Amino acid sequence: MKFLKRHKQLFSVASIVFVLILIFTKPVYAMHIMEGMLPPYWCIVWFIVSAPFFIYGLYRLYKIVNSEQKNAKIMLALCGAFVFVLSSLKLPSVTGSCSHPTGVGLGTVMFGPGVMSVIGVIVLLFQALLLAHGGLTTLGANEFSMTIVGPIVGFLIYKICRKLKINRSMSIFLCAMLADWSTYITTAFQLAIVFPDPHNGVAAALIKFLGIFAVTQIPLAIAEGLLTVIVYNLVISNDLWKEAALQ
Repeated sequence: MKFLKRHKQLFSVASIVFVLILIFTKPVYAMHIMEGMLPPYWCIVWFIVSAPFFIYGLYRLYKIVNSEQKNAKIMLALCGAFVFVLSSLKLPSVTGSCSHPTGVGLGTVMFGPGVMSVIGVIVLLFQALLLAHGGLTTLGANEFSMTIVGPIVGFLIYKICRKLKINRSMSIFLCAMLADWSTYITTAFQLAIVFPDPHNGVAAALIKFLGIFAVTQIPLAIAEGLLTVIVYNLVISNDLWKEAALQ
C-alpha cells in the first residue's frame, strides 16, 4: 500500500493509457506491415538485416538484468508495456489505414537503443498473435522500422541535444517525436520498394505512402513526445530511476 501511495501519479498515467487502448483499439488496417503484404524475399531480407541488432539487444538485456541498478527489471517491464500500449492505439487515418504511436522513446532514453530491438520483438509478437496487428512473416520488417531505426535515431537526437545543453524535457520530447517519425519514413520506404509507382518508380511511391500517414502521424508523434516526457519525469521525480543509468 505504501508503494501505491508513493507512486500514485505514475499509476494514474498508466491507468489513463490503459483506458485509451480499450477505447481506440479496433480492427483496422494498421501501420505495422500486415501479414502477406511483403513477398517472401523481402520478409527474409528484413529478418536478416534485423538479426544482428536483435543479438546485440540480447547482450544488452543480459547486462541490464544482471546489473545492480535499482529497479532495472521493473523499468524494463514499464518500457515494454509503454511500447505495447502506445503502438496498439490504432487511430484511423485515410484510405482505410491507420496511424499509431510507437512508444520507443521512453526505453531509448532509459536504456539506450540496443535493448529496444528485443522488447520490440516481444511486443510485435504479442500484437500479431493477440490483436491481429502486424504479422509473423513481416516481423523482421516491423522490428527494423519501429524498434531499430526509431530508437537509433531517437537516441542520437537525445545525445546531440544533451551535448548542446538543451534541457532534459525538450531532449526527451525530440527523441520520442523523431523516433516516431523515422519509423514511419522507414515503413513507407519498405512499402515503396515493394510497391513502386507504375510510372514514376520508388520515389513516387515513397511520397504517396508518406503522404497517406502524414495527416495523422505528425500530430500523433508530437502527442507521443509530450506523454513520454510526462512519464519519464514521473519516474525520475519518484526516485524510481537515475538519469543516464545503463545507457
